[in-house]
Amino acid sequence: MDHLPDTLDWSRLQSFVTVADTGSLSAAARHMRLSQPTLGRQIRALEQDLGVALFVRKPRGLALTEAGAALLEPARRMQDAARNLALAAAGRSEDLAGTVRITASAFVSLHILPGILAAMRQSAPEIQIELVASDSSQNLLFREADIALRMFRPEQLDVVTRFLGELELGLFGATDYLDRRGRPQCLDDIAGHDMIGYDTQDDILRGMREIGMTADRSLFQLRCDDNGVIWQMIRAGCGLGFAQVNVAATDPRVERVMPDLPLPRLPVWLTAHEAVRRTPRLRRVWDLLADGIAPWLADAAANGAGPLDRPTTRR
Repeated sequence: MDHLPDTLDWSRLQSFVTVADTGSLSAAARHMRLSQPTLGRQIRALEQDLGVALFVRKPRGLALTEAGAALLEPARRMQDAARNLALAAAGRSEDLAGTVRITASAFVSLHILPGILAAMRQSAPEIQIELVASDSSQNLLFREADIALRMFRPEQLDVVTRFLGELELGLFGATDYLDRRGRPQCLDDIAGHDMIGYDTQDDILRGMREIGMTADRSLFQLRCDDNGVIWQMIRAGCGLGFAQVNVAATDPRVERVMPDLPLPRLPVWLTAHEAVRRTPRLRRVWDLLADGIAPWLADAAANGAGPLDRPTTRR
């Protein structure tokens, strides 16, 4: 390395780290929401700044050169410092106008959040919303999202959480399916029905075992890990399946069966990074989300009794 520039473009360092992590320009471009040619130019410009080649082409993407591997950890430290600076600055912002990025599961984003966001646009039109509908955990520390609505309590440090309540689950079938196959009255009756469940996930099976059912993957004649697809299978009359009670109640084509079945509930948590939680814009969206989802929760009258806005600590 013959020379070092007086300054380095931090965006190019971020591109370098992302390409190193993903192993290809195309995957890194999708992650960073950039075009592949733009990302390629940034990598070439950084190589020119540093006077070294950072990557070598392989049949299935890019691999770090020896120089690139040596520079990766220092680049990560610079990237972390830049993120911490951005978080600290965001925490000082007093401006209500601007963008808030929310992440929630694909099912909640499809069936619950649209109405809440419509009301939010009316009460806070100066705030722009970006919704990340994903079942993967977006990293609040890296600002992949500002606020997360999750069905589990986050374990990250340096985040604040608020328990909102629980979503009730029930067993449902389409009316035409139930007319054709009968309405089960007890657990033994389920054996005569087509069941819809997860493919690789075991959440439903564990919940069924907790209520005394002997259940394994073979119980389900139709399997899929996407909750939205499972719901459409239920609505189409493919069989019996589990769904959120308040979402199912809005659809006249389905009926709840065995309403006394003691199914587990889904906890709902709001989460934000501690550094940005107190900005007016984040606080406004945080409160509107909490208020908007309250009617969807089980035992809505009791919501708000739980502990609020508490920092997450390592267990």
